[in-house]
Amino acid sequence: MAASIEHHQLPLPRIDGNLRLLIVVAPYYRQVADGLVAGARAVAESAGAEVDLVEVPGALEIPTAIALAAAGNLYDGYVALGCVVRGETTHYDTVCNDSSRGLTLLGLQGHCIGNGILTVENLPQAEVRADPQGQNKGGGAAAAALHLIALKRRWQV
Repeated sequence: MAASIEHHQLPLPRIDGNLRLLIVVAPYYRQVADGLVAGARAVAESAGAEVDLVEVPGALEIPTAIALAAAGNLYDGYVALGCVVRGETTHYDTVCNDSSRGLTLLGLQGHCIGNGILTVENLPQAEVRADPQGQNKGGGAAAAALHLIALKRRWQV
């Protein structure tokens, strides 16, 4: 059923001037993380963005890394990438909810963040979503950050 639903994607915004993105990735599942990064880099570079990459131990550390980078005001936006696979305990819920909440709170402070942290039931689901030639959720997260940057620049006085 879900495969028959057509998804609409906004075209990438046109952003004038220098554009710097920081990709923050938790490479716990390296193959998945590498696919997400490749997708994010491709989209960011197609928009003319300069991209830096940092790795953190896990998804819970991604919001903190973005907050630390944002304090230096070196980047226009951020792309959060990682993968959380459901296990046998409630730790999955904690990691999913708290990493997402941390990113949302940073966004509400005015930081432009694309959330590409996958929350999946199993690794095959993650592999489909991380494939830059497939669902390309890394690229989608980069596109989300770019759209927010365009809005922020439009509305700044």
